[in-house]
Amino acid sequence: MFGKRGNEGFGKGGTPGSAPPPIVTAVQAPVVERAVPVLADTPSAGSRAQPPAPPARRRQARTEDYYDTKSQVFSALIDTIDLSQLAKLDTESAREEIRDIVNDIITIKNFAMSISEQEELLDDICNDVLGYGPLEPLLARDDIADIMVNGAGQTFIEVAGKVQESEIRFRDNAQLLSICQRIVGQVGRRVDESSPICDARLPDGSRVNVIAPPLAIDGTALTIRKFKKDKLTLEQLVRFGSITPEGAVLLQIIGRVRCNIVISGGTGSGKTTLLNCLTRYIDTDERVITCEDTAELQLQQPHVVRLETRPPNIEGEGEITMRDLIKNCLRMRPERIIVGEVRGAEVFDLLQAMNTGHDGSMGTIHANTPRECLSRMESMIALGGYTLPAKTVREIISGSVDVIIQASRLRDGSRRITHVTEVVGMEGDVIITQDLMRYEIDGEDAGGRIIGRHVSTGIGRPHFWDRARYFNEDKRLAATLDAMDKG
Repeated sequence: MFGKRGNEGFGKGGTPGSAPPPIVTAVQAPVVERAVPVLADTPSAGSRAQPPAPPARRRQARTEDYYDTKSQVFSALIDTIDLSQLAKLDTESAREEIRDIVNDIITIKNFAMSISEQEELLDDICNDVLGYGPLEPLLARDDIADIMVNGAGQTFIEVAGKVQESEIRFRDNAQLLSICQRIVGQVGRRVDESSPICDARLPDGSRVNVIAPPLAIDGTALTIRKFKKDKLTLEQLVRFGSITPEGAVLLQIIGRVRCNIVISGGTGSGKTTLLNCLTRYIDTDERVITCEDTAELQLQQPHVVRLETRPPNIEGEGEITMRDLIKNCLRMRPERIIVGEVRGAEVFDLLQAMNTGHDGSMGTIHANTPRECLSRMESMIALGGYTLPAKTVREIISGSVDVIIQASRLRDGSRRITHVTEVVGMEGDVIITQDLMRYEIDGEDAGGRIIGRHVSTGIGRPHFWDRARYFNEDKRLAATLDAMDKG
């Protein structure tokens, strides 16, 4: 079914002793990838059978001879295999079929390889045909938070909050761009010279950004924010030291009593992770609508509608912006609206939703402090073309947002919730806030790890006390605040 495997050779219609097939070109590779998109061997929430993970082993440093051998084997494989039949197999069967043929190719062409080198070559070629090529070993590791590919020859990863260079590299820029096209094609998007910037996601929810030439001068730049297989919880954040047990209970109560929450933080500070944690405390009978640029939130409630923006097509038409989604979801009878990230004028629509009966709505925003978060929202409204007096804008913000949770990534790579700040109201032209809890840095240890502690600010009764009493959470809130004061 998949082609001859004897000593007759592996060329299509080839004869014994014919020259080796030419190295696969950049034009051929996308054809292979498009032929078997359903077989990408990546973590997925679907029901596809997953092959058992291979045992971890140290990858040897790659040489030009290795890549030359791999290209010849890959080209011979493409000449031999029947892609239409391969696409009918499940992932594990397809891998076994490819491994069998590659072993035959290596034997017939008499490549001098050790057993470990042969195993690595088999894995690499299976990943090229069925998965995401050199990215597969990195995607399989759950300790990696970010993958940053700067052209074909340089890849960095973030592990334990620190960025380090990986030994992974691509055959050339054509292979890298082809893999990027495969990733974005799975969610109906494209990346090429005419549309060189694209946001997408992997099947497991990992966030992907691609920027291709001519904008990326040194080759396609690919950035993947990995989605953990095991979703973090507030209890785990407590174990990591990101927040105290009492602080975690406070956040649970804030989410439970339908406070309008804005999670503020810099890039990589854990805003989306924290948003996912807070959504666990939404009641199961509530209708929740999420609006995101690339869908990555994973809510567990049964009544969730997920919306995603859409970029313009090749003619520059058909774009659906975040503002369009938020405006439309107001007509869908939401009880809570959750916005993955607020970047522009859509903040005004979110504030309007928070202020018109959609209590418990949430969103994230890039800012370094709670006060800066308020200023950024004000600036976004102004940049959106609204000609409202500054005091009116601040009144809208203070009347809509109840709590700002500040997430920060510290210089040692650790992530902490540094502020839980309540928006109290207006005093003159100024928005008044009060910290319920904050993180204070005491210094650092001999290894450079920051030493600090979460402290209560001693607020006896927060501004949302009546809301907590309405939801029968006032006693738990009082006990939590007392424990924070004593701690």
